[in-house]
Amino acid sequence: MTNNLKFFIDGAWVDPIARKTLDVINPATEEVFTSISIGAEGDVDRAVAAAKTAFVTFSLTTKAERLALLKRILEAYNERYEDIAQAVSREMGAPIAFARGSQAAAGRGHLEATIKAFEDFELEKPRGKAMIVREPIGVCALITPWNWPLNQIVCKVAPAIAAGCTMVLKPSEIAPISGVIFSEVMEAAGTPKGVYNMVQGTGPDVGQVMAGHADVDMVSFTGSTRAGIIVAKTAADTVKRVAQELGGKSPNIVLPDADLEEAVRAGVTSCFENSGQSCDAPTRMLVPADRHDEALAYARATAESFVTGDPQSEDTVLGPVVSKQQYEKIQRLIETGIAEGATLVAGGPGKPEGLERGYYVRPTVFGNVKNDMTIAREEIFGPVLSILPYADEDEAVSIANDTVYGLGAYVQSGSIEHARAIARRIRAGSVYLNYPDWDPMGPFGGYKQSGNGREYADWAIDDFLEIKGIVGWQP
Repeated sequence: MTNNLKFFIDGAWVDPIARKTLDVINPATEEVFTSISIGAEGDVDRAVAAAKTAFVTFSLTTKAERLALLKRILEAYNERYEDIAQAVSREMGAPIAFARGSQAAAGRGHLEATIKAFEDFELEKPRGKAMIVREPIGVCALITPWNWPLNQIVCKVAPAIAAGCTMVLKPSEIAPISGVIFSEVMEAAGTPKGVYNMVQGTGPDVGQVMAGHADVDMVSFTGSTRAGIIVAKTAADTVKRVAQELGGKSPNIVLPDADLEEAVRAGVTSCFENSGQSCDAPTRMLVPADRHDEALAYARATAESFVTGDPQSEDTVLGPVVSKQQYEKIQRLIETGIAEGATLVAGGPGKPEGLERGYYVRPTVFGNVKNDMTIAREEIFGPVLSILPYADEDEAVSIANDTVYGLGAYVQSGSIEHARAIARRIRAGSVYLNYPDWDPMGPFGGYKQSGNGREYADWAIDDFLEIKGIVGWQP
């Protein structure tokens, strides 16, 4: 028996108030592999009420008690690690090696980083004659996406627990089974009842209800900018805090002093990771105009080397994209790139040879892209890279910043000082120099229409806290 048709509310697995189900599709086969229940307003009310009741006591727990809980969650997570990886591979098509090494690993990494950051975190300190106290904000609505399910679930749940908040999670209905398993992890860890609740459902039926609920004090949302705007407007009526991690169109500036071949090959690989389904993927590669054709040759060779296929194969590098809707959107944008005059360097419309079943996209590279083209402006969310030539560094920075987004950016240089100087000129929440390893201790979040607030480690804990000044603490 599984809990796929149940919600986790007030420490127990419960049936929805009204039975309504949604099929979960394996994008590699286009076939249903399980179903989930879809919640509605009454289910949200139950979950929020449980969280509100639990907040009264959980908000007063000590730092040591919450650290102990986080460590138990980490232990339980590690015990279900393979189950989590298998679920992610089936629900969103992630190659199994990637599901283990990156998708499931991200959740574990956030738990470890939150524990480390919280051990040194100050919840109160004197200032003058006042005591400055950081207190949990209250009941939190956590709304997470399908593309990095465990990454986004854990980087919200873990800091909320550290802060002393209670919560209701809505995982993506497209990739929901990893959320069920994570809820089983929270149960196995002995999370006090009502502290963590999970309701499955769609954005309109559950997400918006959570965002507008009078007893929810904060919404933490990750998803598209379009959906984020709806969430923010819905939350505004009750003046609750809204933290958002939204879309991106990240530039990757390859400076003239970089090793061009190495920078281009690594840039293609980074763009295509997770089948291009990452909000901070380096999808706009900027290269010196006088080496543009050389860059295209390296990009073509790299794209054509990718093994696309069955996610259950250990040799697969690229799996399918998550859904038919996503596949069709990517196909439209590839066709638009061709129609607007970009040079098709690799890939193109249609599916890879021999993969007629499943939502597989050909690894695609465009050259001679201008920054006013649709493929340079819109978030594609697939394995599609645009390469743009630039005349000098000032133009490169100008192109990089010429976007409504500001989530991530990348700079490649043979000189770390040079890379640092360019990074300071980029309007983005994270700038990655020379393809560094992922660091869950650094802040993550965006400028402009990529959102507000910051996630990861102590940055995220801060977002779930209120600041109280107790004036006259010292007479």
